[in-house]
Amino acid sequence: MLEYKCEWHGKKLIAVDPKNTSRICSKCGYNSGAKPLEIREWTCSKCQTKHDRDINAAINILHKGSTKLSGQGLAMVTS
Repeated sequence: MLEYKCEWHGKKLIAVDPKNTSRICSKCGYNSGAKPLEIREWTCSKCQTKHDRDINAAINILHKGSTKLSGQGLAMVTS
């Protein structure tokens, strides 16, 4: 459904595997390991950056999508 909608609006869908995106520091890339779902905020033990779990995962997903785009010779545009 998403692919169809993207084509309809002239956009490209980039699928990204979200695995481990909430446990990898979006600043330094350190994998801090599994955390129970009730842990909503955490601080990276390597670079001391404080993260909101959901925002950190979203940033990591964006980075993964950007990497896929650059590998295809495309650029990401935000509005």
